[in-house]
Amino acid sequence: MCGIAGFIQDKPSVGDQLDRAAVLTRMCTIMSHRGPDDQGTMIDDIVALGMRRLSIIDLAGGHQPMTSSRERFTIVFNGEIYNYRELRAQLKQRGINFKTNSDTESILRCYEEFGDDCVDHLRGMFAFAIWDAQNRKLFIARDRVGEKPLYYTVTNNGTFVFGSELKCLLQHSEVDRVIDPGALDSYLTFGYLPDPLCIFTNIKKLPPGPRLTFINGKTRIEQYWDFPYDHTAARNEEDYVNELRERLVESVRMRLVADVPLGAFLSGGVDSSTIVALMAREVSEPVKTFSIGFAEDSYDELKYARLIAKRFGTDHHELIVTPDVCNVIDKLIWHFDEPFADQSAIPTYCVSQLAREHVTVALSGDGGDELFAGYTRYAVDLKRQGFARLPRFVRENLMKSLSERMPHGARGRNYLYNVALDPVDRYIDNISIFTNLNRGSLYSEDFLESLKQSVPAGDMYREYASRVTTGEAIDRLLYLDSKTYLPGDILTKIDRMSMAVSLEARVPLLDHELIEFVTRMPASLKMRGFESKYIFKRAIKGIVPDEILTRPKQGFGVPIGTWLNDQLRERMHETLCDPVTRRRGYFRSDYVDVLLDEHERGRRDHSQALWTILVFELWCRAFLDDEVTRVLPNTQEPTLVPVGA
Repeated sequence: MCGIAGFIQDKPSVGDQLDRAAVLTRMCTIMSHRGPDDQGTMIDDIVALGMRRLSIIDLAGGHQPMTSSRERFTIVFNGEIYNYRELRAQLKQRGINFKTNSDTESILRCYEEFGDDCVDHLRGMFAFAIWDAQNRKLFIARDRVGEKPLYYTVTNNGTFVFGSELKCLLQHSEVDRVIDPGALDSYLTFGYLPDPLCIFTNIKKLPPGPRLTFINGKTRIEQYWDFPYDHTAARNEEDYVNELRERLVESVRMRLVADVPLGAFLSGGVDSSTIVALMAREVSEPVKTFSIGFAEDSYDELKYARLIAKRFGTDHHELIVTPDVCNVIDKLIWHFDEPFADQSAIPTYCVSQLAREHVTVALSGDGGDELFAGYTRYAVDLKRQGFARLPRFVRENLMKSLSERMPHGARGRNYLYNVALDPVDRYIDNISIFTNLNRGSLYSEDFLESLKQSVPAGDMYREYASRVTTGEAIDRLLYLDSKTYLPGDILTKIDRMSMAVSLEARVPLLDHELIEFVTRMPASLKMRGFESKYIFKRAIKGIVPDEILTRPKQGFGVPIGTWLNDQLRERMHETLCDPVTRRRGYFRSDYVDVLLDEHERGRRDHSQALWTILVFELWCRAFLDDEVTRVLPNTQEPTLVPVGA
């Protein structure tokens, strides 16, 4: 696991000559948390490539940048290739020799043999860049589902700059920091920035599943993989169950390859319990498992995690997260680079910090909800589908119009507006923090004016939903979430929070061959009536205890509403009412005051909305008000209380 960075500069810089070595060093140093074990750089002709390494496989021989034997190709790579041994064997049969035992060299040799199509042979998580010195071409690829990040931009001076983190790019003097109004609108709507959007204008995130080439000053992006929602002929249900079980076992087994200590996150939910159960079958030593809990009972899942730990005899570690964890908010904002309002980032950071004390690699159960329809919002959408059968004029002219005339905070206002919408818009509204119904109340006139030149936040989501042609509503939602929420929120969270403590996180449920099998299943096998993860639970029955399979769904959340009214109350008020905040001009101060007042009086729970605004302002102070983001803010670490202490 690493962080990569680089740039191609074939024109002189504006002003003083750019010291490429110094810039590249800064780009690598700013993300040293991603790779504390090694740093490597290469500067040649017009290209500069750098990396930070967290050594996982071939600890002695995997130094980067790595150059081919004839010095034509040079690679920097972030991630893990789980089939690298099989790939090495195939390439050796074609007469290709290897100098190391690293998966990095497998990619390099694969590129020598297959060119841009090398990505079709890779099974794993990755973001890598290969420089072709002969053709003066840069090739970049990101994994199929977005486990590893990659930012890039072409500056006004024609310089191509890329890196694993946004703050890497900001070390280059030609990269500007100008907020993209459309991206900010998307953040305020969904709480994260869906790929390819970046909070800064002219910077993009390479979406999952494409390959990028930069040659002769031009950028080209091609999609090499996508979620295949194209149902083939239905098979016997038992056949699906048996093959799914086999594929789950294989996916977990592949991710146990490492030359360093390895463990697993254990929440006590179905997905993480499955990962631990399958790991326990494959290893001779007890699996190291890591769980967190809260003093607030409604958020605490430790009893389920303990049940799994006991059942499979794991070497179990757990802690209680107390409200003083709020002290790390500034640190987390620095690590995310962009505004990110998913509150579960806090416990994700804490469990990563706990795991890093014992292991270097941790397996995670993320991805199962998008693959097997596990989110409760799918059931909510199903229950509301009947409203779409009402005549449009009733929904548009009566229900929607009435909701828009109702006063803010009126009971039933949001529900009436939601069920009046068309199916895709109804789902988008359901997953939004600030919806079309209340966005106009929050946004200032200047901000609304700036948005007239931007693509509306929901347009990308509607376009994704339109791609699914199976005729199944749940397939459409699963694909939509897999293209937006999964890479933009879930995988961003697990990558940034694990890398913040130099921990590699692996996600077996997102193996692309497993995905290709599951997405071609009939939708009824994923959601049977209102029962989520039907086929998944059938496949793991007898492996995972029934107490876990039948327990109610519980999200990985935090009691942020309580914390905002207690530990964070003073800071929230000082920040959101600060003249500095209000002079930014994005929000109407009177509406923010209404949210604060209603939340503190207990009239409405506005914790998600207030948290979203607070995070944005704290991000502005870290990435806009500071001239250059160079170092991690000096923040106090939370107190992690071991259970039983």
